[in-house]
Amino acid sequence: MTYYIYHIPGKKIGVTRDLKYRVEEQQGYGPDEYRVLMKSDNIDYISKQEIYLQKMYGYRVDDEPYNKLKFNNTDMNINITEQTTTFPCPVNKLKGQLMDNIGMEWKTDHGDCIITSESVDWIMKNVQTSKYNDQRCYVYNKAFARYFDNNDPYSGKTRTGGIMTDCRENGVNMPKSYFDLIRKWASNRGLYKDGDPKTQALKLVEEVGETCKAILKSDQAEIEDGIGDCVVVLTNLAHLCNTDIEHCIELAYNEIKDRKGKMDNGTFKKD
Repeated sequence: MTYYIYHIPGKKIGVTRDLKYRVEEQQGYGPDEYRVLMKSDNIDYISKQEIYLQKMYGYRVDDEPYNKLKFNNTDMNINITEQTTTFPCPVNKLKGQLMDNIGMEWKTDHGDCIITSESVDWIMKNVQTSKYNDQRCYVYNKAFARYFDNNDPYSGKTRTGGIMTDCRENGVNMPKSYFDLIRKWASNRGLYKDGDPKTQALKLVEEVGETCKAILKSDQAEIEDGIGDCVVVLTNLAHLCNTDIEHCIELAYNEIKDRKGKMDNGTFKKD
């Protein structure tokens, strides 16, 4: 989890996990109206630095440091039943709580769920106030799990092609798409925030070279490792190019599925 100290000149210094939502969407400032002073995975360090910088710049100092705020001491105390996930707040306070718990995951009978900037939008569109306590609200687990089946929770794009995500079929847990796991891995390590398509393209050339070397040596283990590495890089390259690997595969398949031709010197040549 990465924490950012941001500075809105003349206004404030604050901490957030999600700059786009907290500063741009919630507070209404454009990307050129604030700057990031520092970032860290250490919440205690970033909390001390926020207080120090607020004093140094002459802004109001927060009553409590960031790491002492309630939502940072633990994940939201949600209640999960077979049918629903209930949140410990009314609807009008839910979005803030969700954004402060980005990355939180939980399991339901219908599949795994995770809070991302994109899945927050789905929750807010589908949440309902509890009939028994108007200070609580809930979503239906099956519908939320289907959201992950049909959408990439990190880009918000609708899935295309044959995707397998965490779900249950006839009572059996089905495996999560490896494409999703790759994207989650990359997102958690900042590759999508700070990565570059050109760098990933060069990385792909490197991995293809390694795979070719393994093929020439007839090294099966290295061949499999090389092909897997190429898929990982292609998955991340697609994301950085504002698309997804599933969509690219679907486009390629639709292009070749009716293609006619013949084998020539070990390769298929179209008519």
